[in-house]
Amino acid sequence: MYTVKDKSYKLELEATMLNINGAHNRKLKEACRTLKEYAIYTDKIRKYAEKMSLEDAVERAICECIEEGILEEFLKKHRAEAKAMSIFEYDQEKHLRMEREEAWEEGRREGEENTKRIFKLSLMGKTSKEIAEVCGIPEEKVKQILE
Repeated sequence: MYTVKDKSYKLELEATMLNINGAHNRKLKEACRTLKEYAIYTDKIRKYAEKMSLEDAVERAICECIEEGILEEFLKKHRAEAKAMSIFEYDQEKHLRMEREEAWEEGRREGEENTKRIFKLSLMGKTSKEIAEVCGIPEEKVKQILE
C-alpha cells in the first residue's frame, strides 16, 4: 500500500502476457514444473470441452491429471475449488474471445460502411480533403481507399 499526498502522481503498470498453451513458451514451462503442469491441465480441459460439457471436461482432466501425477497433490487437496475455478476461468476466456470476435466483426462492418460513404462522397464530387474532414480520417487514407 502507498499513500500519495499530491494527487497529480499516477501509477503506471506495464504487464507482459505470455501464452503457455500447447507448444508456446516451452523454455518457460521447462523452468517451472508447476506452470508446465498447469498448462497440461488446461490443455486437457480445452481438448475435452470440444467433445463434452465443460463440467465433465474439467472433471475428466482432474481425474487424468491426478492419475498421471500432474498437479496431483494440489488437485487431491483442492479438487472442488480447482473445478469451480477452472469452469469460471474457461467460461471467462470463452466470453472474452467471443467479445473480441464481435468487436472485430463490428469494426469490419464499420470499415465497410466508411468505405461506402467515402465512395458515395467522391461520386458527389467531394475532394479527398473534404471527405477526410467529413469522415474524420486522414486525407492519405481517403486517397488510399479511392485508388
